[in-house]
Amino acid sequence: MPSISKRILGAIALAVTIPLSLSACGGGDSGGSAASGDKEKIAIGIKFDQPGLGLKNPDGTYSGFDVDVATFVAEQLGFTPDKIEWKEAVSAQRENLIDNNQVDYIVATYSITDERKKRVDFAGPYLVTGQSLLVQANNTDITSKDSLAGKILCSVKGSTPAQKIKDEFPTVQLQEYPNYSACVEALKTGKVAAVTTDEVILAGYAAQSPGAFKLVGGTFSEENYGIGLKKGDTELLNKINDALKKMEADGAWAAAFEKNLGPAGVATPAPPAIAATN
Repeated sequence: MPSISKRILGAIALAVTIPLSLSACGGGDSGGSAASGDKEKIAIGIKFDQPGLGLKNPDGTYSGFDVDVATFVAEQLGFTPDKIEWKEAVSAQRENLIDNNQVDYIVATYSITDERKKRVDFAGPYLVTGQSLLVQANNTDITSKDSLAGKILCSVKGSTPAQKIKDEFPTVQLQEYPNYSACVEALKTGKVAAVTTDEVILAGYAAQSPGAFKLVGGTFSEENYGIGLKKGDTELLNKINDALKKMEADGAWAAAFEKNLGPAGVATPAPPAIAATN
């Protein structure tokens, strides 16, 4: 018989091994593959605070264009809406959520950039937009990006728009908040002169508070929103791209855009071309 000390060491090793094996499972469930649809649930990262795109409602439901896109893709992968586990994906944590297998994919106003592609893969793009400015409705000082010098702007830490301001507008006083709802609150109280991020995000906030804010300056960048997923998961990437192509072809994409962003006054654009299947 093994000695007591050996049995104790064996028990300790087993106790350590079990949680490690469980933590390695993707999407927070008992394992399986999102691409094959053999998991019990699928975990999807979205924004919780962006009206018209990704919003957690007071009753606990979720709404927005990103939510509708994520749901359509999940259904094509074999997951009905009741099998979706929604997880908040704040801008600065998106890559970490994917790296740590906390989500299967992310649909959260996630601009495709070369820097991000070093860590994650992107399906899509499923939406093309551009950076813009949101100011108080009575503001006459800021009319475009050319009138930003010396102004206090707010954007979100870890976002593409925040980085653009740092790189291209050195005289702007940039304040970085954890989310855009905090930026909009700062704009409402006059702590900042403008909020900058993508036009569709700002339009959602403007529609949420009629008469309080306005969009100015048009767009001054091109942002391609993609669906972020684990780097190297080619099977899932191709299946998501196929789902996006189907959503665009059968009219569900346009219907989702009109439902969620039409009320904000954003005209429904032509859907973008999806990347070729690998």
